[in-house]
Amino acid sequence: MSGRALSRSPVRVTRWWLIRHAPAHNPNGVICGSSDREADTSDRATAAALAAALPADALWLTSPLRRSRQTAQALWRRLPALAGTAVVETALAEQDFGGWEGLSHDAVATEDPDGAARFWRNPARNAPPGGESFATVMERTAAALRRLSATHAGRDLVAVIHAGPIRAALALALDLTPEAALRLRIDPWSLTRIDHYGGDGDGGTGSWSVGGMNARPGTF
Repeated sequence: MSGRALSRSPVRVTRWWLIRHAPAHNPNGVICGSSDREADTSDRATAAALAAALPADALWLTSPLRRSRQTAQALWRRLPALAGTAVVETALAEQDFGGWEGLSHDAVATEDPDGAARFWRNPARNAPPGGESFATVMERTAAALRRLSATHAGRDLVAVIHAGPIRAALALALDLTPEAALRLRIDPWSLTRIDHYGGDGDGGTGSWSVGGMNARPGTF
């Protein structure tokens, strides 16, 4: 081959630290995907153990929901070296259950039996009335992770978010269907680690690896 050899941009690793928020205040056990409920961040030992496992020089992200922001603030209080501000990323919010927000599953079955039956035929792809499907959550989460991985290539990104978008992030990394991704358990205060490998100008496509899922403080 004549001429100069084709050059390739170096591969840069973007490390995602995905944290599910502390337990939401929900004494009646109602559906609260997009509802803006407070978090119970009183478990100081858990917050301290989780904070100690996080990188010091990271970009922090939260969803617009209060329980996400409050959990980030609780982690900063346990380890002041992490303290800073977080970028609010709307695409990483929890699934919106529309007209079912604030209702129990029993109430939904009673008040909207046809809608409930339709939803449960395929809860991964069907949306509640006025809400969104989990498949839609996967689409918006994947777009956000690709965009942010391209914009902040090579950095550590700590995202204090929700079970839905964390499942969606794992689905992106592992090529899971919506049905398979819904089988993943993501506990409050848990840490999930995925890495993106990409070069300049790849638009966040690249490739992914999973370093851990649903790890609880004390098991890191």
